[in-house]
Amino acid sequence: MMRVTVQNAALAATVVKPEQFPTDGLPEIAFAGKSNVGKSSLLNCMMNRKALARTSSAPGKTRTLNFYRIENRLMFVDLPGYGYAKVSKSETQKWGGMVEGYLTGRPRLIGVVMLVDIRHNPSVLDRQLYDWLRHYAFDIILIAAKSDKIKRAAVPRQAALIRKELDAGRDQIILPFSCVTCEGRDALWTHLEKKIKKMDESAAVI
Repeated sequence: MMRVTVQNAALAATVVKPEQFPTDGLPEIAFAGKSNVGKSSLLNCMMNRKALARTSSAPGKTRTLNFYRIENRLMFVDLPGYGYAKVSKSETQKWGGMVEGYLTGRPRLIGVVMLVDIRHNPSVLDRQLYDWLRHYAFDIILIAAKSDKIKRAAVPRQAALIRKELDAGRDQIILPFSCVTCEGRDALWTHLEKKIKKMDESAAVI
């Protein structure tokens, strides 16, 4: 399993419309999930930072697409969380359109990391997003987030339940992850590095 120590990570862009998307051509990994599932905490863990991605106990804080440049070779893209009831319908639709436009229109997007709370069954919105990503043939990594919140012996069972509820195939990657201990960090980096290498090899052939 690969151990990655990130030395250089920075917020590259905060985006509310497509013309603001970065143009440096780095491969991109998008991070998606329900509001308050822990995307920002996971990003900080992955980037070896305490507060580069802003976290909050209030759901729905991320209302933009936030691009983080990692070692000048990769972008992490934090997508707005979904399913927060206090957000107006019009704003939800605006976010949805922006996110869908990003996901379907970025040739350098090499994968989507989708977070699901390991403590609960996937919600209707979780299932809708997973089905949508699968329909468009995205390369998905499922994160069973907040694994420190349950007993260690229950982790495999809950991960299996997520797989069943999402009707995910046996080849679907599901990684338990704790933003408290960063358990799962090295495993996730290993999978991301494989995606980057695969894209580099494809580019070399063209």
